[in-house]
Amino acid sequence: MHAVILAGGKGVRLRPYTTALPKPLVPIGDQHAILEIVMRQLAAAGFQTVTLAIGHLGHIIRAYVGNGSQWGLRVGYAVEDSPLGTLGPLLTMQDRLPDNFLVMNGDVLTDLDFAGVLKHHESSGAPLTIATYARQVKIDFGVLTAEDGAITGFQEKPSIDYRVSMGVYGVSRAALAKYTPGLPLGFDELVLDLLAARTPPSAYEFDGYWLDIGRPDDYDRANAEFSLNRSLLLPDEPVITGPAAGEGLYAVPNGQDRPVPAARTAIDAADGQPAAAVPTGPENDGRAA
Repeated sequence: MHAVILAGGKGVRLRPYTTALPKPLVPIGDQHAILEIVMRQLAAAGFQTVTLAIGHLGHIIRAYVGNGSQWGLRVGYAVEDSPLGTLGPLLTMQDRLPDNFLVMNGDVLTDLDFAGVLKHHESSGAPLTIATYARQVKIDFGVLTAEDGAITGFQEKPSIDYRVSMGVYGVSRAALAKYTPGLPLGFDELVLDLLAARTPPSAYEFDGYWLDIGRPDDYDRANAEFSLNRSLLLPDEPVITGPAAGEGLYAVPNGQDRPVPAARTAIDAADGQPAAAVPTGPENDGRAA
C-alpha cells in the first residue's frame, strides 16, 4: 500500500509556530512531531511506501524523515517549486503512483483506519473516496424563513448537522488522467468535475478522533489532549523496560528489545551533519512495491 502526504504548504494560519518549522513538524506533546505520528500510524496500518510532497521548508522535512527506515517505510519526495493547489502535486508524480493510493494532509491527528479507507476505495470502484466527519454548528439566533416579504418559518437557535472532509482520501490514478501536470489542481475542482461527470466520490464515514491542526487554537487543543489520546494516536507505543526505565530499551511485539530511536532533528546529533535525505530519482522515489 502506498500513501502520499501533502506537506508543502506554508502553514500561514498557524504562525508564528510555522515561521521556522514546516507545519507537519510542529511538536505534539513533549517528543513527537505530527509527521512522526502519521508515519508510525501508516507503518502500523501496513503501508510500505510513502511519497512526501514538499515545498515550503521542505529541506527540513527531508532532514527529519530521511528515507523513512526508522519507521520501517520507504520514503521518496516530490518537490513543489510553485503552489499547485491541494492535489496538483499528484499530477507531477502520476507515473510513479499505483492504480489506487491514499492521499492525506500532513497536519491531521486522527485514529482513522488508513488501510480501511484505501480498501474501501478499491472495493467501491469510485474514482475518489473522501473520509468524512460529522460536525454540528449551533446557531445562536432565531432563524427566519421569508418569502415575498412575509415570514413563513421560524426556528429558535437551531443546530445544523453536516459532514466535512477530513483531509484523507483514497484516489484512483485514472481520476487524474485528464489534468495537466504542472498546473494547479484543487480538491474542490476535482470533486465538482466528478459530480458534473456523474461519477461521484465515495464517502468513508468516521466518528472517532480527528483534529485538523490548522489554527493556533487547534494546535493548543491537540497538545492539551495528547496525553489523553496517546494510546489512540500511537497504538504501537513502546513499553519502557529495564530496572530504571532509563536504559533506553523498549519492548516490541516480537519480544526483542532494541534502542529507543531518538526524535530526528534537522541536524544529526551524532556527527553534526544534516540527516540523510532520499534522492528523488526513479530508483528511490517512494513508489509502491
